[in-house]
Amino acid sequence: MGAAPIQALASFRNDYSEGAHPRLLQALVQASAAQHTGYGLDAHSVRAAELILARCGQPQAQVHLLAGGTQTNLLAISAFLRPHEAVIAANSGHIATHETGAIEATGHKVLVTPHVDGKLTPDGVRALLAENTSEHMVKPRLVYVSNTTELGTIYRKVELQALRALCDQAGLLLYLDGARIGCALTAAGNDLSLADIAALTHAFYIGGTKNGALLGEALVVVAPSLQPDLRYLIKQRGAMLAKGMVVGAQFEALFEDELFFELAAHANAMAQRLQSGLKAAGVPLLIDSPSNQVFPILTHAQIQALAGFTSFERWSPYDQTRAVIRLVCSWATWTGCCPASPGFSATTRRDRQQDPDHAADDR
Repeated sequence: MGAAPIQALASFRNDYSEGAHPRLLQALVQASAAQHTGYGLDAHSVRAAELILARCGQPQAQVHLLAGGTQTNLLAISAFLRPHEAVIAANSGHIATHETGAIEATGHKVLVTPHVDGKLTPDGVRALLAENTSEHMVKPRLVYVSNTTELGTIYRKVELQALRALCDQAGLLLYLDGARIGCALTAAGNDLSLADIAALTHAFYIGGTKNGALLGEALVVVAPSLQPDLRYLIKQRGAMLAKGMVVGAQFEALFEDELFFELAAHANAMAQRLQSGLKAAGVPLLIDSPSNQVFPILTHAQIQALAGFTSFERWSPYDQTRAVIRLVCSWATWTGCCPASPGFSATTRRDRQQDPDHAADDR
């Protein structure tokens, strides 16, 4: 008989494989014990919106709680644009690479320009504006960025300020995809707050799915001109949950204290521990990411060996003998010698340390 396969000790495939943080599950249990007004008008959703707006410092903004990131991007961008208008994005942007043409399916072209460390630059925007100048082409109207980027990098305040200044000059909207905004705001080197992002964008969303929630994103529409009839469009697109409290209760729990930021900071800390270990071992990295995504460059043999005891995403080819993989840490990533994860109680950690049969359940 062959040797027994090595049991996976951890998964680094993504930051949404776990169901939800225990406090959010408890909030759902408590919310489920009562009846609620439907369609996002329940007390939990209303309270969640109030907490988010207080953080943003934009009392005139609207908050709409939705199920997922692609749905949020599709709904927001298609609502904000007229039929002939287009989106500008970096060629690595999520809407241009990993959303199955969702934006194009609404009739809006995505114009892409090369990224710089995953980020969109004013020069890239200007180049696309110069290429699309008449009614024979689509009209650029909205600039799309994500923070963190697809490569785990973050925008500094001066970079968002430069993009917003260009948008104001050219009559463009600035929209920020915040699927991993928690990790961006708690990353080393970050100088932006949630209030800064709200002040610098016309609309953005706060990602819950990748930061401890069972599901859910909070679309924050800052500009009053973009707010009319959004609930009509949410309903028309099939995005209005009858049981809106499912998302509302979770965002209420995330923002009633510092939990949202604590979970993101933990994911970042675990990734930085991992990245530091790779560097110490002499493993080259595609990019130096300050957030919860790590991109090591490994030989094909190393990748095959690694796949034998953990899971990850194969990101891209690098050269003839090597490729890039992606390792992602989450709120639940934990090791016995690391600071306490917000996802596990001291009792749970102690029990698992003493019982090796259960150690493999820690992620």
